Amino acid sequence: MTDPTGVKVKICGLRRPGDAVVAAQAGADYLGCVLVEGSPRAVTAAEAREVAQAGGLPLVIVVADRPLEWVEEAAGVSGAAVIQLHGDEDPAFITALRQRGPWAVWKAVRTRGAEDARAAFASFGGVSGGIVLDGWAPGALGGTGVAFQWEEVAPLRESLPAGCLFIAAGGLNPENVMRVVSVLTPDVVDVSSGVEQSPGLKDPVRVRDFVKFARSGSTQGMDS
Repeated sequence: MTDPTGVKVKICGLRRPGDAVVAAQAGADYLGCVLVEGSPRAVTAAEAREVAQAGGLPLVIVVADRPLEWVEEAAGVSGAAVIQLHGDEDPAFITALRQRGPWAVWKAVRTRGAEDARAAFASFGGVSGGIVLDGWAPGALGGTGVAFQWEEVAPLRESLPAGCLFIAAGGLNPENVMRVVSVLTPDVVDVSSGVEQSPGLKDPVRVRDFVKFARSGSTQGMDS
């Protein structure tokens, strides 16, 4: 069900193996689990592994401001294919983490518009396997459902180095994902709260609709 020519889809904030199965059947490409203490979607590394095994797709673990050894152990226990850093990690941390194992490393950055995105691309584009642009909200690392200014950021898309994925997150949902894909042409769209009934509890209909409309937006963008 995955379209290799279009945008890829990550369903994040998964807590239940059954929701991972729904995401996989809908055609998602990545399963995301949050390993951030205090998050309403938090799971352990062992629980993340169960989620990923149920869905049978590459696992992205979300961590924030943890020591290098802790992240390495969590990635190993969970079987993560990708580590998504959501804290204040610097380029040196990313480089060191990439050297510790076979996983890719994505850096998430909260952004309000073009200035924040430009700074993120300059700082992390050369060292990270992907940059996740998330919405900015006071005191929150992510998962708030807040969007950034897509039109402002779109012209910067081509400034990313080759090999660094552009991942769009923050405020995405089935109702707006076609527009996001058309405007930003991201490599990956990343959704959590936008397909939920409540934090960590996914709505199967919204998950399926999100994947379907993301693919539709990708097709629309390629045809325009």
